[in-house]
Amino acid sequence: MAKQKRTRALATAAALAGSAVLMAAPAARAEVVNVNYQCKTPIGDKSAVSPIDIKGVESGGGYKITMSWQKGVSSSPVDLGKGAMNPSATIKLGGADSGTMNVTGPANQAVVPANTPIKINDLTGTYTPKKSGKVTFTAGVLTIKALGTTTTCTPTNSPGASLTLDVTAASGSSGGTQSDSGTGGSGAELPQTGPEDSAIALGTLGGTVLLAGAAGALWLTRRNQAARVRH
Repeated sequence: MAKQKRTRALATAAALAGSAVLMAAPAARAEVVNVNYQCKTPIGDKSAVSPIDIKGVESGGGYKITMSWQKGVSSSPVDLGKGAMNPSATIKLGGADSGTMNVTGPANQAVVPANTPIKINDLTGTYTPKKSGKVTFTAGVLTIKALGTTTTCTPTNSPGASLTLDVTAASGSSGGTQSDSGTGGSGAELPQTGPEDSAIALGTLGGTVLLAGAAGALWLTRRNQAARVRH
């Protein structure tokens, strides 16, 4: 009997542990994706494949998104001195959201030797959910500005998403349509308040005073006429 109770207790504990594991399942899924970049450079077209890693960390009302390159892309025919190269990129949004977001990063902190793959520093940006649901993040166009030139590298192999986040939009930012607060002639118009209304009121008051003055003058005229007749 004691053995059966012990067995049941162990089974219950195992079931609870399994439930805890399911409840603690992460709301994000990330994987490294190989991206085939085709680059338009000042010295011609170049290509390179780099594994791309995108991570998201909740920050305030949004997420801090970090994009990392595990291999260098493109190259320069001359040395790039410290701070000579400025990278930026776009990330495509999918799933519950759409469009793109921008990520930027610091300039190169060390000299990039000529004719060697350019290693891109981590690029970061802030994503604020407009809709709730699962949102995917996929590598977009990489832009490298150096020595007055611009190189653009575009993925050509339709890479899959590097990150999927289960996000919740802030209140009032669900992306739904907003209703018009105007009356639109569907009912009686509300009374106006403000300078125009005041002008109308003053005009009415002035008209009343004018009519009263005219009436008084007419009454005085008739009275004088009657007095002259009696005399």
